[in-house]
Amino acid sequence: MARRRFVTRLPVAAVAVIAVVSTMAAAGPVPARSAAAVRAPDKPTIRYTEYGIPHIIASDWEGLGTGYGYAAAKDNICTLADTYLMVNAQRSRYLGPDGKASPGEKQNTTSNLNSDLYFQRIKDDRVVERLLDQPAPNGPEPEVKEAIRGYVRGYNRYLAETGADNITDPACRGASWVRPITELDVYRHAHAEIIMGSADPLLDGQVTAAPPGASAAAAAPAPSPEETARKIRDAMAVSRRQSMGSNALAVGSRGVSGGTGMLLANPHFPWQGKNRMWQSQLTIPGKINVSGASLLGFPAVNIGHNDDVAWSHTIATVAPFGLFDVQVDPLNPTNYLVDGVWQPMTSQQVAVDVRNADGTLGKVTRTLWSTRYGPIVTSVLGNPLPWVVSAHAVRDVNMGNLRALNTWFHLDQAKDVHEVVDTLETTEGVPFFNTVASDRKGNALYADIQATPNITDEHAQSCLTLTGRLLFNQELRLPNVPPVSIFDGKRSACDWPDDPKAVAPGLMDPRRQPRLIRSDFVGNANDSAWLANPEQPLSFPRVMGDTAAPRSLRTQELILTAQNRINGTDGLPGRGFTPETMRQLLFADNSRAADLALDATVAMCRSVPFGLILVDGNLVNVSEACPVLAAWRSHDFTADSRGSWLFENYWAFLLGGQAIEKLPWRVPFDPKDPVHTPNSLDSGSSAVRDAFGRAVLALRRAGVALNAPLSDVQKITRGGEQIPIHGSISELGVLNVVTPGLVDGKLDITFGSSFVQQVKFTADGPPQTSSVLAYSQSADPNSPHHVDQTRLFSSGQWVTERFTEEQIAASPALEIKVLP
Repeated sequence: MARRRFVTRLPVAAVAVIAVVSTMAAAGPVPARSAAAVRAPDKPTIRYTEYGIPHIIASDWEGLGTGYGYAAAKDNICTLADTYLMVNAQRSRYLGPDGKASPGEKQNTTSNLNSDLYFQRIKDDRVVERLLDQPAPNGPEPEVKEAIRGYVRGYNRYLAETGADNITDPACRGASWVRPITELDVYRHAHAEIIMGSADPLLDGQVTAAPPGASAAAAAPAPSPEETARKIRDAMAVSRRQSMGSNALAVGSRGVSGGTGMLLANPHFPWQGKNRMWQSQLTIPGKINVSGASLLGFPAVNIGHNDDVAWSHTIATVAPFGLFDVQVDPLNPTNYLVDGVWQPMTSQQVAVDVRNADGTLGKVTRTLWSTRYGPIVTSVLGNPLPWVVSAHAVRDVNMGNLRALNTWFHLDQAKDVHEVVDTLETTEGVPFFNTVASDRKGNALYADIQATPNITDEHAQSCLTLTGRLLFNQELRLPNVPPVSIFDGKRSACDWPDDPKAVAPGLMDPRRQPRLIRSDFVGNANDSAWLANPEQPLSFPRVMGDTAAPRSLRTQELILTAQNRINGTDGLPGRGFTPETMRQLLFADNSRAADLALDATVAMCRSVPFGLILVDGNLVNVSEACPVLAAWRSHDFTADSRGSWLFENYWAFLLGGQAIEKLPWRVPFDPKDPVHTPNSLDSGSSAVRDAFGRAVLALRRAGVALNAPLSDVQKITRGGEQIPIHGSISELGVLNVVTPGLVDGKLDITFGSSFVQQVKFTADGPPQTSSVLAYSQSADPNSPHHVDQTRLFSSGQWVTERFTEEQIAASPALEIKVLP
């Protein structure tokens, strides 16, 4: 029988007697750095305020982890249990081999069987255990170990109190795979999150790789280098559009009205599954006081703020993996040539349990192959790399990375942006992310300091294969696609060299990686580091991204939003950012694409003879569409906007997956004016006319009115309630990205704005912060916090943060849980 849980709900007037605030009862308002003056509770204590946000306070790291683990399990135990099932390679055992798994950034990208084989290999190789045995920074620091020990205790305590049969979430209620966890489970989950940037493109290709003769695919003719490079590039471009992204804007003292520094954090993370974010505040008096959000299961804050620093991350343009083309012996294709000597590949038998159709258990065993560079892979995102004359091996820069845990624990305690840089350099743990931060001193930081392959431009040009050269260099450029390297594996000198100034073998010296500190603004919207601020373009090795190349429309929108607000040229009162203007500008949902192309599109529509466009043999009358777009003068994707859905469909047809600079612009891209070019869409272009006709035809076939408000078509269903969702896709240059798609056969949001936070520092006093978690705290449909913040997000509202002890104690929704 599950033990009864005791939760104390107290009126505000009674809160002063609680230990965590008792020493403050007569102290008056709490200054910004008051955490040190608060007495630590004897037991880990969770204070829940509005929208189920937990403020966890403890006397040590283990107690803090205990509170975090308990509260996280309470909100999302099914999502967490499913994740631990995945990283322990047991999905096929419990859920069958043919189900779908989500090991990386995207949803349901591979089968349970392939996912299990991938993670079982990592288990068999004791990758995580060997990292745990290393001293910091490559192994976890003592406080990380203590917090994770506590997290396991808290998670297991919640499960013991509740019982699997009494879990309210139907996704796992009574499931045999919901079990107590170990510390190793948590580290395996952390490692899986760190390597997810490589898992999506490479997982299937690794676990299905077989030498010639063992696979029918091996007999197929090898594609040309140009065809291979183009297919991989296009697949990676699609993958980037369908997976995580982010915006982040840091504003310094010259850009803030009445303050010192500000930050807008706007990560675009999945709305389902293991990459959901979850909000909390973590406090050990005198040691740490940090608030924000983390990926589920990380007992730290990944994106947030403390008393002095606020930071966020955005997806970077570094490829976290590289390939090596190795020549194989045609008579024995598991031998490969290095420095003129044939070497045998390493074979490895990987076996996983599989539930058969009749419910019995069987076992699937597969032979996987590796070289000195890493595992053999025969496809990238489904595009074949045939194992015939040569084979391809992959090296993942993050496979040996648990350092990210240390990184975030230190970021949570940073005192200014210089300490942020020091943390990034000394841990080199950030995986495929940029970091954008501001501090109380009025500094704004952009840093692309992360775990990066040590590939200098000179090393790349001496070692790239023909296919690799086409992928790595800019001839085949598409926006935001990382420069993937394919090196000549016949020469051992082409492996990533070790740098004595880096934290681990094969990593780049962090001091060679770009960073910028300014007093006006810096930002990133998933383009490379080149234009963190257009007044001071950055340079860096090609492996980290492109320079002097077109920026995405979202990058243009972010830069123009910052410049216009700081200069007071955006139509809003005053100059410089305030919390209100920062929130207002994000949720204005302005489309840079509409700014650039709407007038030309309306002119084209009005000039069409008889209003008829021929599309695939169908005459489409677009005359009714012209006044709809002409009336859409706001260029926004707010819920009540009319014409926006028509424009979104038209723009998608016009782009067709190609780079923005490939559209028929009258003014081409100019690297001397990258924020304003290209521009002036050619209204006489047949491509523009055809795309518009296709959009009108598509909406009519779908039964959607041409002037339908966005709220009629872009919405989600939660518990029978339909909730309109504002915002739009990245390609339209809308900062508030939301990407509709099918989830379990139903229309939903697959990814987009998730934990959105705005932070303002002043010379003294606590940070002024507001946030909204777009999909709410809990994935459990029976939780009171399953949809509450989603309704706020839908209506463009924010939650005013409670950060000081006085603010927490004043919450009318306060609930307190003490963990004995």
